[in-house]
Amino acid sequence: MTKTVEKSAKTKDEAIELALSELMASIDEVEIEVIEEGSKGFLGIGSKDAVVKVTYTDSTEKRAVKFLDGLFAILGEEVKVDTKQSGDELAVELSGPDMGMVIGKRGETLDALQHLTSLVVNRGDMDFVKVSLDTENYREKRVKALQSLALKLASKVVKTGRNTSLEPMNAYERRIIHATLQDHDAVTTYSVGQGVKRKVVIALKRD
Repeated sequence: MTKTVEKSAKTKDEAIELALSELMASIDEVEIEVIEEGSKGFLGIGSKDAVVKVTYTDSTEKRAVKFLDGLFAILGEEVKVDTKQSGDELAVELSGPDMGMVIGKRGETLDALQHLTSLVVNRGDMDFVKVSLDTENYREKRVKALQSLALKLASKVVKTGRNTSLEPMNAYERRIIHATLQDHDAVTTYSVGQGVKRKVVIALKRD
């Protein structure tokens, strides 16, 4: 999405500042065309305002970086934001000295940041983009940890003959547990509870 504004002021710099304020953009994000340099005239007679045309081209990557950079600046955290878009998917990679804070307990902070970034990226009239936000390969590590946990608990259920419940998880993580055990010979899985308390139960299959 491209937006262009034309502004006039006593000086070129003032006109540019007015345009940047309206576009809510920084000077390195825009293209500037000077239509009229402006002049002071002689003793104020014959003075002309400066006129500029400023163009800002929006993109999902710009939106994501601008939002996250601003958020981490407010939080006082040193985090580098890298993006890569492929079709309707936007991958955002975060890096910095304190990624534990960014990840949070069981990835809850990372999930919240991903959700907020998706809202920012997909506002307005731009096509919907799926946002994936990660740091230090946490997502893949978490998937492997959940798969290992599912298999370990399934063996326990088979050995003891008693059902077991996992801790509450979000829908994405519950799907990983279900998928890991869907072809298991001896156990089955189902979810119980509501909202944030919803969790997976691993149970023996009944003939």
